[in-house]
Formats: sequence, C-alpha cells, structure tokens
Amino acid sequence: MTPEGDGLLVATEARQAARTWRADAALAGNTLIWGSTFVLVQAALRDISPILFLAIRFSIAAAALALLFRGRARYRPTRGGLIAGGCLFAGYLFQTVGLQFTTASKSAFITGLAIPLVPLLTSLVYLSRPRIFELAGVLCATAGMGLMTLQGDSLRIGKGDLLTFFCAVAFAAHIITLGHYSGRISYESLSFMQVAAAGVLSLSSFWWVEKAVVHLTPVVWIALGTTGLLATALAFTVQAWAQQHTTPTRTALIYSLEPVVAWFTSYWMMGELLSRRAALGAVLILTGILLVELKRVHSTGHLST
Repeated sequence: MTPEGDGLLVATEARQAARTWRADAALAGNTLIWGSTFVLVQAALRDISPILFLAIRFSIAAAALALLFRGRARYRPTRGGLIAGGCLFAGYLFQTVGLQFTTASKSAFITGLAIPLVPLLTSLVYLSRPRIFELAGVLCATAGMGLMTLQGDSLRIGKGDLLTFFCAVAFAAHIITLGHYSGRISYESLSFMQVAAAGVLSLSSFWWVEKAVVHLTPVVWIALGTTGLLATALAFTVQAWAQQHTTPTRTALIYSLEPVVAWFTSYWMMGELLSRRAALGAVLILTGILLVELKRVHSTGHLST
C-alpha cells in the first residue's frame, strides 16, 4: 500500500474511532438520564396514577419527535414500530406500576435483568442454542434477583419486584425487536412510531384500567417534562443514532451501569440503603450482565451483532 493509502486508512480509522467515542459518550448520557429518573417517577406517582402518567409522558415525547423529525419520518404505522411500541408500553407499564410497591434502587437492578435475558429470548425466538457464558450470566443474575426479592422463609416475591421482572422481559423483547427492524426502517421513523404506539396504548387504556388520579404538583410537572422530553424523546433518538456507530454489545455494557446510577441517586436524594443480602444480589445481577456482555465483546467484531 502506498504512503498516501496508509495515510487515508489511518484518517478513516481515526474518524471512526472519534464517532464511536461520541456514540459511547451519548449512550453514557442516556444511562445518567434513565438512572436518575427512578426516584423522580416514584415521587410523582404519589400524585398521579401510573397509566395516566405514561399516557402524558408518551404524548409529550411523540409530539416532540413529530416536530423534530418533520419531513424526515414516515408517520404510517409499520409492523416493526407497532411491535416495538407494544414492548415499550408493556415495559414502562410494569416498571411504573411496580415502582409503587418496591424501592427505586431494587427496581433499577431488576430492570437490568433485561440485558442477560436478551440472548436467552433470542435463542427462543430464533431456535438457536445459547452459549455457556450466556446461560451462566442468566443463572447468576437470576440468583441475584432471588437475593434481592425473596422475602423471609416463605420465598415470596413482592408484588412490585414481580411486576418489575415482567418489565425486564418486555424491555428484552424491545431490544430484540429493535435489532431486527432497525436495518429495515429509518431510525427517525422507528423512533417516532414506537413512542407514538406506546402513547396510543396508554391513552386508550388509562381511563378504564385504573381510576385516573392527577394532582399537578411541581414534582409531577418536573417528572412529566423530564421523562417525556429527556428520558423518552431525546434518549431513544440518541440511542437510534448512536447504534449506527457502536455495537449492541458496547451499548449494553454502558447501559449496565444504569442501576448503579439509580442506586446512587436513591442514596443521595432519599438516603435509601440496600441490605447486605440485597447488595449481594445487586452484585450478582451486575456480574450476570457482565458475563453475558463481556463474552460477546471477546467473540465478536466491532460492527457485528
């Protein structure tokens, strides 16, 4: 290769590295946003019913994305957008309702189970055999969930913890759906469609599923604005852009820090502490996440899934 060719290759690799660094930094920003909203949403739910909260949150996000992607996104419903929106609605529904019955830090760590669940659900969907590290990660994370959630000698799981586990399953399905359809639909259309579908599901169900309650306190306004604009519209747009320049594996590794951010926020704002047993469970969940994702980093190339 000529010196000019060597120089062009080096410049191309440098630009790619810079884009990857910016993408990773953007995803880390998402982690900070999502991790810090658990306490805020939990506080807001004292003054607003959960499905109504979601309906307003997704409506704000859909309106913001419609303005942002005006002329670039296709607003016609697509199968991928509807499935992703259904998973998104289910995930946030279980998480938001569950937050009424569990702590913010426990909710965050159990939600993190979505990451090791992804390869397990992928194997079920595509009828493939999971790798040994993936199974080990799932078992480790499951043991951690047991330590965090099982109560006393009766081995009962609290209502909020069980709902949050269903949230993790829904978010894992959401990740798989996005991975399947992201190459077939523009990220603008997919981002808008999934949020709009989740908004429609919320608006069509809150009035009969629950007794709608709302007291528009400052905390509720702040929570709706923060989750609608930052944690939904901005975060999902950032993720759709960033995953063009980094791998799903790196994305999942960065997102694995979300429960740590949530616990720190809960401790800083509410003085919430984990018991020794719950702390050990949290460590096992993070270990399970890392077992799954670090194995993928070792065995896959930069832009492979």
